[in-house]
Amino acid sequence: MGGLPKKKYESGSATNYITRNKARKKLQLSLPDFRRLCILKGIYPHEPKNKKKVNKGSTAPRTFYLLKDIRFLLHEPIVGKFRAYKIFVRKLKKAYGKTEYSTVERLKNNKPTYKLDHIVKERYPTFIDALRDVEDALCMCFLFSTFARTGKCHVQTIQLCRRLTVEWMNFVIASRGLRKVFISIKGIYYQAEVMGQLVTWVVPYQFSHDHPTDVDYRVMATFTEFYTTLMGFINFRLYHSLNLVYPPKLDRKAERILKNENEEHYALDSESYLEKLSTLSASLARVVTSSEEEVQLDHFPVEEEDLGKMEEREKEQKQLESHKKIFEGLKFFLNREVPRESLAFVIRCFGGQVSWESSVCIGSTYNVTALSITHHIVDRPSVPTQYINRYYIQPQWVYDSVNAKVVLPVEDYFMGVTLPPHLSPFVVEEEGDYVPPEKLKLMALQRGEKPAQQSEEESEEEDDDEQVEQEDKVEENNMKKKRRKRQRSRPKMAVTPGKLRVEDPAHRDQQQKAEEKRLAIMMMKKKDKYLYDKIMFGKKRKVQEANKLAAKRKAHDDNEKAKKKKFKK
Repeated sequence: MGGLPKKKYESGSATNYITRNKARKKLQLSLPDFRRLCILKGIYPHEPKNKKKVNKGSTAPRTFYLLKDIRFLLHEPIVGKFRAYKIFVRKLKKAYGKTEYSTVERLKNNKPTYKLDHIVKERYPTFIDALRDVEDALCMCFLFSTFARTGKCHVQTIQLCRRLTVEWMNFVIASRGLRKVFISIKGIYYQAEVMGQLVTWVVPYQFSHDHPTDVDYRVMATFTEFYTTLMGFINFRLYHSLNLVYPPKLDRKAERILKNENEEHYALDSESYLEKLSTLSASLARVVTSSEEEVQLDHFPVEEEDLGKMEEREKEQKQLESHKKIFEGLKFFLNREVPRESLAFVIRCFGGQVSWESSVCIGSTYNVTALSITHHIVDRPSVPTQYINRYYIQPQWVYDSVNAKVVLPVEDYFMGVTLPPHLSPFVVEEEGDYVPPEKLKLMALQRGEKPAQQSEEESEEEDDDEQVEQEDKVEENNMKKKRRKRQRSRPKMAVTPGKLRVEDPAHRDQQQKAEEKRLAIMMMKKKDKYLYDKIMFGKKRKVQEANKLAAKRKAHDDNEKAKKKKFKK
């Protein structure tokens, strides 16, 4: 009296997956439209555990999706828009073929469009969720904003990405949210703190580049289509959190400085006004112009246990506030060969004022002859005209000062000087890791210590002292050898005087702890002992790597010293 026998591949995990072709036929979409829909909705293929069972005994390579995801796509309104667009293209081709240009105009005016607002709200229920996932959107928008206006992607997409990235940079400047900067081969990495979330993105260099042929720009454009909608939502919310006008608008005072007498008034959405905003040299307009009082935190009675934590937090907050204002009161002037946008963005984020020559770009706020300029950033060996009341430094000084959280000495960054290594702020050395001497020097500066800088004469004197010390050591060793020979020649005494042995309590405690540790290791289970051995092996290997790096650095320093001595001779 058993039930019906179960058929093979019609139950279990085989029914949870569907192939890409079946899913496409179920949705009645072409392959490009299906890919586009999956990217917009965040649906990705899945690899089943038992691929042969899901593939009904076949081992052919196939792409599988979860069946519940495809059923979720059946009721998506954008699917209907895709079908309507396909019909629109068919009618447009037919009208062009019949040379019915009035029909062509009518069809273009009634072109089907769609919005992705509901998808953004669906994928990110809260604003913090969207903010945590904004890094990919920023990287893609900054990449598309640097593209040339060729046929690879639409001009409107490039302009939209440029506008959104300029809005983001202006918000980071207004909120003083930038924390770290690193110049790498791929581009410039930035890290900002936005509403308690650390956001890291990379900006490519402004170089002319050829589009690679092995990249599918349609897939990238689909991602960018979703990311631009997401960035629009995020920028709108962030601007309102700081009481700024959105779309961003220049402050009246700043607009008066940037506006010439013969210049016309530009609309907020025009390309010329966007170019003014992209200079990053002027402050933005706020909804309420009245000065707001700083909010003071209330102090509540705290227990003794939490008092130390509260003091640490207050100390960290003070350090953060001082980090935000490291360039306050400083005025910078950028020479024409330095990366203007990056330096203006970093300097403005930390309270400094910046300008450049008016012939380089619009947005110049003061001239090169201004006596209030404190730092002139140059990336060439020399400048024909120099002013005595300012420092002429290389651009790396700005980035290194931001990462060190203090204003670094300018002696190592003068024009034509070999720059110190640009250390990554994203690398955090743990216990046992190799720390380069430049990082130790920065840590000393952060603690408020002033590392002694030796001059050439002092270094020569030290070398002479080292030679004298080495000669003294050689003489002492020779004297010791002679004494040992004399002692060996003498007959040994039969009786030696006894000494009172006094045990050191610290040494005794150390021996006791070592014995307890050895016994604890012996009593470990086999599984725990294996794990402990792996941990100890990793620590030993880390120490060995650190020693290797230290030896390499010592050899490099010795080689540099030898070259300097040879050059002096």
